[in-house]
Amino acid sequence: MSVREFLTSRVFFKHLAIAIGIIVVFVFLMIQWLSYTTNHGQEIPVPNLAKMSVEKAGEKLEELDLEYVVLDTVDFRPEFPPYSIVQQDPLPNVGVKQDRKIYIKVNAGTYSTVTLPDLIQKTYRQAVPTLQNIGLEEGKKTYRPYLAKDVVLEMWQNGKKLKAGDKVMKASKIDLVLGDGKEGFDQSELDSVSGGNNDREPAAGEE
Repeated sequence: MSVREFLTSRVFFKHLAIAIGIIVVFVFLMIQWLSYTTNHGQEIPVPNLAKMSVEKAGEKLEELDLEYVVLDTVDFRPEFPPYSIVQQDPLPNVGVKQDRKIYIKVNAGTYSTVTLPDLIQKTYRQAVPTLQNIGLEEGKKTYRPYLAKDVVLEMWQNGKKLKAGDKVMKASKIDLVLGDGKEGFDQSELDSVSGGNNDREPAAGEE
């Protein structure tokens, strides 16, 4: 068989197709290997996700071949938009590998409610820490005549009188009406409370 006949034969084209296929597969594998070895060990700086929505943060992380996990929803923080990211781990600009999970915490949509404790007849020094411990704030102080000074007589919010057990928004300011300690009483009022009895022990020389 002559060279010309061989080059135009079916056997030649069959072998040529096989050779081309092998070359294509080899080139593809080389490209994949080079891509892997080039990116292997390369660190990606974590973006700052603060104040982003979860959806937007997810898109940004996906572009960087990173993943995210929502850990929790925290109490509402007014300096962050509702349902936005308030915390992340790792922190921004920390270098991580591909497919690393970024753990995030999300802001609540609004303040939660708390139950107002019974502060009536508590002292002012007792009442304020009690409010603060459940996420409430001290509002205005007003005084009215009452025998005991700085004792809580009433609780108010936005012109509405409150009572123990009422639900109020967290971070609300609670106005307190306190006794001024200036109201006195006379002996006749004391006698009326005691039923008019005067059973004190006689002093020396009294019959």
